[in-house]
Amino acid sequence: MIDQRTPLRAEATALSVRPGTGRFLVLAVVFVCAACGLVYELELVALASYLIGDSVTQASVVLSVMVFAMGIGSLLAKRFRSCAAVGFGLVEAALALVGGTSALVLYASFAWFGESRYALVGFSLTIGILIGAEIPLLMTMIQRVDRQDAGGAVADLFAADYVGALVGGLAFPFVLLPMMGQLTGALFTGAVNAAAGGALVLWVFRRDLSRRSRRLLIVVNIVVIVLLATASALVDEFERAARRAVYGDEVRVARQTEVQEVVLTGSGRGTLDLYLDGRLRVSSRDEHRYHEALVHPAMNGAHRRVLILGGGDGLAAREVLRYPDVASVVVVELDPAVTRLARTDPALSGMNGHALEDPRLTTVAGDAFTWLRSTRDRYDVVISDLPDPGITESTKLYAAEFYGLVAGALDPGGRLVVHAGPPSSRPRTFWTVEASVRAGGLEPLPYSVGGRLSGFAAGPDRARGGAGAPRDWGFVLAARQTVGRLGIAPGAPALRTLGERELRAGRSSAERVRQHGVVPSTLVHPRYREEP
Repeated sequence: MIDQRTPLRAEATALSVRPGTGRFLVLAVVFVCAACGLVYELELVALASYLIGDSVTQASVVLSVMVFAMGIGSLLAKRFRSCAAVGFGLVEAALALVGGTSALVLYASFAWFGESRYALVGFSLTIGILIGAEIPLLMTMIQRVDRQDAGGAVADLFAADYVGALVGGLAFPFVLLPMMGQLTGALFTGAVNAAAGGALVLWVFRRDLSRRSRRLLIVVNIVVIVLLATASALVDEFERAARRAVYGDEVRVARQTEVQEVVLTGSGRGTLDLYLDGRLRVSSRDEHRYHEALVHPAMNGAHRRVLILGGGDGLAAREVLRYPDVASVVVVELDPAVTRLARTDPALSGMNGHALEDPRLTTVAGDAFTWLRSTRDRYDVVISDLPDPGITESTKLYAAEFYGLVAGALDPGGRLVVHAGPPSSRPRTFWTVEASVRAGGLEPLPYSVGGRLSGFAAGPDRARGGAGAPRDWGFVLAARQTVGRLGIAPGAPALRTLGERELRAGRSSAERVRQHGVVPSTLVHPRYREEP
């Protein structure tokens, strides 16, 4: 509560601007600081989802810790009301430095130490405390500028705060991320934050500052802005070093698309790896086992018209197009940058056999769920070569409603095959996929294939096959009626490792870890949870 016995109008004459101008400038800085604060929050959520995975959990951790910390910051700010201008200047400088460098430090902790959870909580707590300290100090400052009842001051401050948060929330995905990226965007936001807070105190409230306080604020703000500018100048070199620490020394392609970060390492068979958002998606060491097991059991039947959901790398299409009687293949890939890379990169296009150049193949850029809702075409085979079901962004593509859409796109005798995660290490997820396929109106037949050499895990995978990495792949084959025999089509092209005996063993292996009573995942009640 602001002490309204203070002679506010008399004090206002000591300011360097008119009361109305001062009030406007205070509210403008509230607007800027609120926008910067929300950008810090969104940066933490986005980077944590990328580095740690499971965006729902990370968003919950960041937001709950920050809101709790804001309460602590509000209480601590009561101690500085007698010197509100100096306190606010120091708080904004600290917030600019901590918030601006938060993304840099989080990425560094992940790259060199392999763990960023503790840093995430620490930054959420610190930033929350500093944001929470802003409003009490600003309340004192705005009443110092112009006489106003406490209720009116609160209304004005929160209105500016909420509008600023709206602008910051929209600027992050539509301006900062595409134009600057996460690291530079956070550093730029910190510089804006420091400049706005420092300018307000050193201009509007300069007559309230002692010579020592004025010097302190000038030095602190200059140091913060110089540090942020230096970090911005070195950010490209830092990213290259961090990328080498995460992916090794053979990074050939690294680009941030509108959808994800795409990294390609190595240049030949046995060394080529494709990472999407830090997760190993394709390894040339064992991709043929995965793609043969995914594609060929589903091709055991009519297969003139084939739909591939995901699979922008062209490797599933390579296996499909080995059948000469395939008339058409449609690949629906969310990120067109992946299909461009699969066409133009010599190593990747060589590994997929230049499948994306085949005249029988058509690529579509779009979300598989949305695309299925609009298509009226019917297919003999649908291959779901999508990210792991444990990734939050993929949850709707492993929901019962999604499989209902797939069932509608299948010919009466058509078949669906789904990559469902490793049953040996994540049986709950695997059998949730099976239950969701059944709930979508299809009869599932689960199986698995061993011999996995690469990580291919749900979370960011630095070990690439190290201790704890999954050793198998799980699949669900399904049709409107009972699938029948799990096998390879008569007259199928020669396969490198997959055979009838291995498929029978894979069927038994999956059944050995069956979990009963598993509930299907739906859009309104997702049942998957990403595992480390």
